[in-house]
Amino acid sequence: MKNAYDILKERGFIEQVTDEALIKKLFTAGKVTCYIGFDPTANSLHIGSLVPIMALAHMQKNGHRPIALVGGGTGLIGDPSGKTEMRQVLTREQIDYNAQCLGKQLSQYLDFSDKKTLLLNNVDWLTKINYIEFLRDVGRHFSVNRMLAAESYKIRLEKGLNFIEFNYMVLQAYDFLHLFRNYGCALQMGGNDQWGNMLAGTELIRKVAGKDAHAVTFPLITTSIGQKMGKTEKGTIWLDGNLTKPYEYYQYWVNCDDADVERFLKLFTFLPLEEISVVKKLTDAQLNMAKAVLAFEATRITHGAQAAEAAWRASMEAFHSRPVDSDLFPTSTIPRTAADSDTSAIPRYAVSRKDLEAGILICSACAKSGLTQSMSEAKRLIEQGGIYINDRQAKSADEKIIAADFVGGKELRVRKGKKKYLIIEIKK
Repeated sequence: MKNAYDILKERGFIEQVTDEALIKKLFTAGKVTCYIGFDPTANSLHIGSLVPIMALAHMQKNGHRPIALVGGGTGLIGDPSGKTEMRQVLTREQIDYNAQCLGKQLSQYLDFSDKKTLLLNNVDWLTKINYIEFLRDVGRHFSVNRMLAAESYKIRLEKGLNFIEFNYMVLQAYDFLHLFRNYGCALQMGGNDQWGNMLAGTELIRKVAGKDAHAVTFPLITTSIGQKMGKTEKGTIWLDGNLTKPYEYYQYWVNCDDADVERFLKLFTFLPLEEISVVKKLTDAQLNMAKAVLAFEATRITHGAQAAEAAWRASMEAFHSRPVDSDLFPTSTIPRTAADSDTSAIPRYAVSRKDLEAGILICSACAKSGLTQSMSEAKRLIEQGGIYINDRQAKSADEKIIAADFVGGKELRVRKGKKKYLIIEIKK
């Protein structure tokens, strides 16, 4: 029977490990307590955080005990890893608020009841440290030469690394030691950019406690064309439905590149690998069905089944897609019948009848509704033939929307390119 480590490795989560033989032994010995840290620099996580979240979810599903550690304490300093300049320093109030938001958000993916998963905040112990005692008991175990050799510090040395940031590795290592002592946590997982910090933690535990601790990193997830996950022309794809609407979230996944579908299904859904393996044989319409399954499952995990189905139905209606064949991905809960006409998840913009009497410039409506970033972008797209009104190509930037354009006197559909829709409706 496969253990959780084998599952994570098969699904593409594993990049670096401290000692694979010892880690496999850890997983075969019994219940493993592991942790991943989440930085509260914003009040929502984004798609880039999904790999660690899904890793914790797999650990929980396989009977282990994950710890989701919100860095309310380390956030007061700022992690220099992967940054060429110092992070913006947030106030204690901002970080506390963000930490509360992240804890609530993580509960969408992890079950915190009955201590199946622990939600901790390192502000609870880091802010109580006696500085002199900390230097004597912890700081003496760190070599400055080795710390400066870490990739996260080497990058920053070119532009300047301040003393506050220099302490980050020590504090993260102390987090691991604290969790090891108080919760029996012997495994830290995280992004590849955290490798140096994680090794510092395993070394500190070995020196202070005389025992083994382990570290596993995840690969940096990019698309098949090398773009960072979750970045679009409109910005970051957030996990908070108020920042990125479920329909937009669904559209991000359904529009992924063909080459990414199988890999993303492994990482961002819980579908069995034997079902996902068929993707490499799919083409054309069936491959598009696989993308719909990916989008539906990813949206369901983040926003719930009702939001996922609403986004699926709206997408089906907007793009006249075929429903997924019943024999493809049998464990997916995606609906298998043709969707009723349901556009409730497509973004909407209301206009008044009074304004329609004089006509509303289509480029103005596009900009004010957020379909385009500005009127100039709307004008450029119209000149290039990229804006459609009820499937009719807009011909001029001076074109106006009038009441007669509204189907049934209620709604008008505007399309940007091939995949971005907006419904304009008349105010009641």
